[in-house]
Amino acid sequence: MRTPFTQLYIHLVWSTWDRLPLINEAYQPRLFTAIAKKCRQLNCEPIAIGGIEDHIHLLVRINPAISIADLVKGVKGSSSHLMSHEITPDDFFKWQGGYGAFTVSKDDLQKICAYINNQKVHHREGILEQAWEFPRMDKE
Repeated sequence: MRTPFTQLYIHLVWSTWDRLPLINEAYQPRLFTAIAKKCRQLNCEPIAIGGIEDHIHLLVRINPAISIADLVKGVKGSSSHLMSHEITPDDFFKWQGGYGAFTVSKDDLQKICAYINNQKVHHREGILEQAWEFPRMDKE
C-alpha cells in the first residue's frame, strides 16, 4: 500500500461563551453547513453535525495530517467569524475556549450519529449520554 489507510473518527463538542443560548434554531442550518465546509477544506469528512442553543456536536473522519487542535481551531474560528460578521453582526457571539474530543470506533458511528442528529430531543427529554457531553467549562 503506497498511501496510508486510516479510519480516524473524532466526536467533538464545544459550547458558546458561558453556555449562553446564542445559536438560534433559525441559524443552525447555515452554521452547520459552514462547519461542514470548513471540515472539507481541511481534508476532513464531516459525518454528523448537531446541537442546541449553547453547544455543538461534530462527528468527523479526521485526516491524519491535521491535528485535532488545528481542526477545532479552524472550525471554531471560521464559524465564529460567520456568526459575528454575517449571521448576527449586531449581536454578541463567541465560542468558549475549550472543547471535548472523543475517539470513536467505526462500529459506534451509527449510534453517535443518531445521538448528534437528535440533540434537541435528547436535551428536551433529559436523555443525555454524559460520556458524550463534555464537562461544563463554565469557569474559564
